[in-house]
Parts: sequence; C-alpha cells; structure tokens
Amino acid sequence: MNLISQLGAKTLNFIRQLGRAVLFLIAILQRSGLLFKRPMWCIRQMYFSGVLSIIIIAVSGLFVGMVLGLQAYTQLAKFKSADVLGYMVSAALLRELGPVLAAILFASSAGGAITSEIGLMKTTEQLEAMEVMAVDPVSRVIMPRFWAGVLSMPLLASIFNVAGIYGAYLIGVQYFGMDNGVFWGQMQSNLDVYYDVVNGLIKSLAFGVVVSLISVYQGYYARPTSEGILRANTRTVVTSSLTVLAVDFMLTALMFSE
Repeated sequence: MNLISQLGAKTLNFIRQLGRAVLFLIAILQRSGLLFKRPMWCIRQMYFSGVLSIIIIAVSGLFVGMVLGLQAYTQLAKFKSADVLGYMVSAALLRELGPVLAAILFASSAGGAITSEIGLMKTTEQLEAMEVMAVDPVSRVIMPRFWAGVLSMPLLASIFNVAGIYGAYLIGVQYFGMDNGVFWGQMQSNLDVYYDVVNGLIKSLAFGVVVSLISVYQGYYARPTSEGILRANTRTVVTSSLTVLAVDFMLTALMFSE
C-alpha cells in the first residue's frame, strides 16, 4: 500500500505540475501582444539565447555530420552504393537528428541559463520589486525569453543541419574522394522540400516551444535558494531532453507514417 500511495502521489503531483504549466503558457500567450509594441525585448533575448549558442550548435553539427558521413560511407561502400551518401546524411539530419540534437543542446546551454537567470531574479526579489512597481514580471521577464527561445530554435536547427551536411561533405568528398557533383546532385534530386525540410522546421519550432516553456517555468517556480536554482536548472535539462524525445516520437508518427 505504501508503494501504491507513493505512486499515486507522484502521479497527482505530475498532473498538478502539468496543469500549472499549461496555465502558465496561457498567461504568456495572453501577454504576447506586447511584442509588437516592444520588439527589442525579444530581440535582445534572442541574442543571449540564440546567438551565443551558435558556436556549440555549429561545432556539434559539424562533428555529427562527420561521424554520420564516415559510418554511412563505410556501410554503403560494401553494397557499392556510396553515391547516395549526401542524400542519406542530409535526410537523417533534416528529419530527425538536426532538430532533436539542436534542441537538446539548446536546453543544456540556453535553457539552463534562462532558468538560472529567472531563478536568481526571484531569489534577489527582483520579480517582487516589479510587482510593487506595477510591472507584470510575466510580461517583462518571462514572455520575451519564451518567444526568443521559440524563434531561435528553428534557426539553430538550420545551422546544425548546414554544419552537419558540410561535415559529411568533408568526409565523403575531401577524405574518401567522392565526386563533388554526385554528392550534391544526389542530395538535390532526392530530398523533398516539404517532406524533409519543412517537417524538420516544424519539429524544431515545436521543440522550441517545449524547451522555452520548461526553462521559464522552472525558473519562475524555483525555490528562492541557491540549492533551489541548482535543482531547477537540473530539472530543466532533464525534463526538456525527455520531452523533446517524446514529442519527436509523436510528430514523427504523424508526419512520416503512411
């Protein structure tokens, strides 16, 4: 009975947290009209959450593409079909690996930083000071950071894909000596804009919503202590990674199943 009661308590707590997160998202959306009046709020946050994450995204994408290119060439060469290397790697990146890995990297870097920043503002009572001055902290602090993450995610995923394809090019063409025209020609003739590119961008946009919401939510509801901020940061990274994988499964089932 003790195990059952603990399981029930955890389930109820999960449902409670999920409901509070949904209400938090609704509150953010209700205040999103301010972006048209104060666009610099979002642009400034896009620099911190998006631009400062480009290096880790691009470098990770390059090495992922090189690894994929090396493994794909090794396997395809056995069946004398290495000409499709460019298409195989680009399809894997555009459909799955690019959006998913970019979202996980974004959660571990920018997402954790957003949670820590908001949690520190709560610990130092800056959010309470805003309320005293009749400034809504959700409108001024939470909403710009949320939309900055949502808008940055598709751009970062695109950078990850471009770097990954270039990494595969370095391995296939520069290292193994594939024909340059065959590498790009197979990619251009077999990739479908909607099936591969657009669906990947839709995934990255959905991941941006998930990661950004979790980041601002954990920071806003973090316990106002150093330990509380640390735990909130850890929950952001872990919860975001697991949620991205779950959402990726559901979107893949909807987009690519026949």
